[in-house]
Amino acid sequence: MSRLPSESTASNPLKLSSFRLALPVFLLSVLAATYVTHCFANPTESTAQLSAKQPAETAEQVTAQEMIERAMDNWRGLTSSSQLTMVIHRPDWERSMTVQGWTQGDKKSLVRVIEPKVDAGNAFLIDDKQMWSYSPKINRVIKVPSSMMNQSWMGSDFSNKDVSRTTELLDDYSHRLIKSERVDGHQLYTIESIPHDSAPVVWGRQVIVLRDDWVMLRQEFWDQDNLLVKSMDCGEIEAIGSRSVAMRCRMSQVEKVEEWTEIHNQNVRFDISLPSYMFTLSNLRNPRR
Repeated sequence: MSRLPSESTASNPLKLSSFRLALPVFLLSVLAATYVTHCFANPTESTAQLSAKQPAETAEQVTAQEMIERAMDNWRGLTSSSQLTMVIHRPDWERSMTVQGWTQGDKKSLVRVIEPKVDAGNAFLIDDKQMWSYSPKINRVIKVPSSMMNQSWMGSDFSNKDVSRTTELLDDYSHRLIKSERVDGHQLYTIESIPHDSAPVVWGRQVIVLRDDWVMLRQEFWDQDNLLVKSMDCGEIEAIGSRSVAMRCRMSQVEKVEEWTEIHNQNVRFDISLPSYMFTLSNLRNPRR
């Protein structure tokens, strides 16, 4: 069994069908997303902090790869915490849940469901490309196999992989800038991401639209037949410290226009102090106060 540093091994896996697997952080990122190999002049500062100190760079000065890195780091920072409300909409029903999330760097995330009561306590720990889920109903920690990372998270339009915000987009894709345009006082960059030949990914390509303050405005997911399957659009951009952050993101399916999942971010904080036990299996099961 996989272990985290200084933690005991999770209980033997049960059949994952025994309970619903649960969720960004974009999500946001969070949507959007954790993810990044950093190449900063000062490793103690995030890309967004450096960008706030320096004049805006032109597309010729920043590569498409660096743009993706900066967008992802803009959401996560060195550490972060946020509370979000997720609304799952279907033609004949709609439900919402409230989630609390924490991140550290581009590898570690912890997500915990707060509401509704029926789902409260479900939690998810991500360490690099590994993911564990905890269900209080069966009081078990289960390691999520890679084969289930592309499955829906709690019936939403986000997958377990979307929630885990792994560095797959940087590790397994090559990026090129295909469009640059000025819109509403901002430069927008459209980047096409093509998977490496040997990459274990399901998408034929992704197309990402970034703003010049590294907010991800849109992310498209195209299949191997070059058909658009789903897209995520973000808006309601607010300034949080030196960062610009999209407070709302909606993931929708192209062939099911009346089905979508929307995330509203609240209480977002960056570069905060987190205890050393935060991203451990023991804290996943028994959260410390």
